Amino acid sequence: MRIGVPAETKTLEGRVALVPAACADLVRRGHEVHVQAGAGQKSGFSDEEYTRVGVRIAPNAKKLYEVGQIIVKVKEPIAGDLKLLRKDHLLFCYLHLAPEPKLTRALLDIGLTGIAFESVEETDGSLPLLAPMSIIAGRIAVQIGTHLLHQPAGGKGKLLGGLPSTERGKVVVLGAGAAGGNSAALAAAGGANVVVFDKRPDRLAQMMNLGTNVTALYPYEEYVAREVKDADLVIGAVLIPSAKAPHVVTRQMVKSMEAGSVLVDISIDQGGCFETSKPTTYAKPTYEVDGVTHFCVTNMPGAVPKTSSEAICAAILPYVQKLASDKNWRKFEPLRKGINIEGGKIVHPALK
Repeated sequence: MRIGVPAETKTLEGRVALVPAACADLVRRGHEVHVQAGAGQKSGFSDEEYTRVGVRIAPNAKKLYEVGQIIVKVKEPIAGDLKLLRKDHLLFCYLHLAPEPKLTRALLDIGLTGIAFESVEETDGSLPLLAPMSIIAGRIAVQIGTHLLHQPAGGKGKLLGGLPSTERGKVVVLGAGAAGGNSAALAAAGGANVVVFDKRPDRLAQMMNLGTNVTALYPYEEYVAREVKDADLVIGAVLIPSAKAPHVVTRQMVKSMEAGSVLVDISIDQGGCFETSKPTTYAKPTYEVDGVTHFCVTNMPGAVPKTSSEAICAAILPYVQKLASDKNWRKFEPLRKGINIEGGKIVHPALK
């Protein structure tokens, strides 16, 4: 099987789907692996490291897509990629189609098979290919939110952890899954007062165990509005697998917040969980609504491509091996559940 790994084209996206060590494993199994020239550079992997393990370097995207049968990338295809994709391609990447009807239509018109990382689901209900990037996004959200609270960045000038003689900052986290749980853990470890919302009792219990500075609550609208009002940093990490995220924080709630406060929307890949959210890029990551800074970058883990590439590659490699080696991969339930589109039709029930 010919596996193609293109360079990512999203703004300031530095990740690469397969690192050299993973490519070496695939080559040893008899597959041809083609990587676009420079695809791993921002993640710290040179073309020479790839060729050393038997990878063939494609000089440009056109050649890469021409030779590849399975296209393995990180982020969803955009304009340049769409022109090169074919009906016979099997596309394996993050797709996040729920909030992207234009992209969905474009892929349906091409007629290819698209398996979304975020839709691959194990028998226990876990999402193994979403988890590593969610963990990274959860940690980055606190790091970025902390910086945006600094006065030179336009924030209210508050140190989240506080110190003797000053009050602690307050962080509200919506969702206690992989992303929200890691946000809450990092914020709590930094000394902030943290309020976490989730519907699952087991997750609420996990959050309470983070420390005495963590409060875990069921997301009644009244409680969310009350806690958001005096929060310094609000992190949105609400997930409905493969579906568009609900708006948990309304425009009125944002308006109630103190100027210089910060919202970070990890859910933006699925449309965002704040009513005031709109997608941004690392080239221009923030904007203000009612004096509140919004950070809604759709590829947050792309800021740390070395770590992110190694993490996502370790997660996806067993599934890439299955796709490349087993003609009956559709009988493998996790991958079957991951199919979003095929043959010009929407397959995944959350997208229908």
